[in-house]
Amino acid sequence: MKTRIHVIAGVVGFLTILSFWISTVSVELFASPAAVAAVKSWILYGMIVLVPAMAIAGATGMSLGRKRRDRLTKAKRTRMPVIAANGLLILVPSAFFLAGRAEAGLFDGWFYAMQTLELVAGAANIAMMGLNIRDGLRMTRRLLLT
Repeated sequence: MKTRIHVIAGVVGFLTILSFWISTVSVELFASPAAVAAVKSWILYGMIVLVPAMAIAGATGMSLGRKRRDRLTKAKRTRMPVIAANGLLILVPSAFFLAGRAEAGLFDGWFYAMQTLELVAGAANIAMMGLNIRDGLRMTRRLLLT
């Protein structure tokens, strides 16, 4: 049961971050400032799903991997603190900053600098979480590629 909870929480977290990233890029490239503000607002609401999903995935992952010493577990264990720090120190604060600036119509240099940082940090988390999913599939022998 713990494995199933871990998988669900991890996939929900991954897909949530991926949807934030795709929505942000799409709206910045193709939509109005009002649409940008709406997406930034919805991303804040999405934190209600994302933060618990990531906490659950991290906690269950640590519990499941507690006694394992293999290479894949070590790789996942190394990536998770980076993913968490990236989220807590960059992604969550930037989401609040960007939502506030967008709501106020302040699309200035600070907004775009923070937007760039958020996109880079989000892409890094998407990549690391994708590697964790791949390694998890290998650990459960659901993905047999080397």
